[in-house]
Amino acid sequence: MDSRLTQFAALNQKDKAPAYLSLVSEILTRQDQSLIAPDLHTLVETVVQDVGIVVGRQVLSELVRNLGTGSISDHNLRKRIVKETLNTLQPRIVSYEEQVNSLRFQLADLLETEEEWSEAARILMGISSRSLPDEEKFRVNIRIVRLLLEDEDSVQAETYYNRAASLSNSTSDRETQLQFKLCQARISDYARKFLEAAMRYHELSWLAEIDEEERKEMLSAAVTCAVLAPAGPNRSRVLASLYRDERSADLPSYNILSKMFLDHILRPAEIRTFEERLRPHQLAKIAISSNDQLASTIDDDDSAEPSTSTRRGPSTVLDRAVMEHNLLASSKIYNNITFRGLGALLDLAPGAAETMARKMIEQGRLKGSIDQVDKLIWFDAAREEDDAQGKAGGLGDVEQTNEDTGAPFTKRWDLQIRMTAANVETIVQHLAEKGFVQQPAVAA
Repeated sequence: MDSRLTQFAALNQKDKAPAYLSLVSEILTRQDQSLIAPDLHTLVETVVQDVGIVVGRQVLSELVRNLGTGSISDHNLRKRIVKETLNTLQPRIVSYEEQVNSLRFQLADLLETEEEWSEAARILMGISSRSLPDEEKFRVNIRIVRLLLEDEDSVQAETYYNRAASLSNSTSDRETQLQFKLCQARISDYARKFLEAAMRYHELSWLAEIDEEERKEMLSAAVTCAVLAPAGPNRSRVLASLYRDERSADLPSYNILSKMFLDHILRPAEIRTFEERLRPHQLAKIAISSNDQLASTIDDDDSAEPSTSTRRGPSTVLDRAVMEHNLLASSKIYNNITFRGLGALLDLAPGAAETMARKMIEQGRLKGSIDQVDKLIWFDAAREEDDAQGKAGGLGDVEQTNEDTGAPFTKRWDLQIRMTAANVETIVQHLAEKGFVQQPAVAA
């Protein structure tokens, strides 16, 4: 090998390129594969150090092309050659930027087949993007995000997702856009923005370009994120959309979805079954602030009866979602409840239960008020959801006047009857305006 390279060094500049190119082909076709890697390493070092840039680029481009087209079938041998060639060229990346980038793409492919996700992402991070068009930069960043999320490195993945987002208008390729939307959903999921993630997953589950099995997985992910989202009107709308999707009935998590949509209280056995299907980041521990810890102990100081629970707050994301849901569900059942009674329902200390209710009321996710003298939480009987029913079809607002009957249950029943009658009347009016309903003729 050394004698051949010495002969080539004495050739004229115009004859060097064909000579080195023929040597590349000769090395790659050798029967003894144990000599291929060291001989190519010697050739690359010689070309980089002793041959001009013009000839060097031609020789290295031919080598990269042959490696990319599968001239070497052995996976480990090809990986070794690519790594050694990269290490030799990296100090001279300015002169051989195109060849280095191609080798990095090949090495990332090889590592990805080995499921070395983070290592493959690290190799792609080293690609010089100066000469790449915006569309290619966008694809590279999306691929890095996808690889990092496979190893659940959401922090670094979000950095490259933000870079990709700034280039999202650079491509019209449908497949790339779908990959970007999936990354959006997964980043929201890992960042615990579960409501946003549920909506994105559900949107993707309707796209015909995606395989049927993958769409089912996305629908399942949408249900999981909706269950983990903070309880309130926004989550109720997402739950309604998922519950009315006929495909949801085939999912393992349909039982908990239906109970949450129908505002049924969830039992521990149902929660444990659902918990088994969650991913590690969805079971993350959450810390209780010092203010909440202090507030949760205030009620215990002057209580005559021992508390049924000493828990000061939810311990996981799922724990918090279930407690908030059960609190919201209890507001549909009771007019009021004591701190101690709510604590027994949520398996929390009375002060911690009051703290959770106070936060939800402050954030507009629960309608009610707190009487700290009598240690009672009063739930608002006038439901915001009832008002929404009259607006769901775009029928506009229906103004109501409440009649004081002196009985809260009678008042609620009368309000529901009045609201239903008003909605029916509004629907009939709209149908009559469009000519779908004929007004009855009045007898003379």
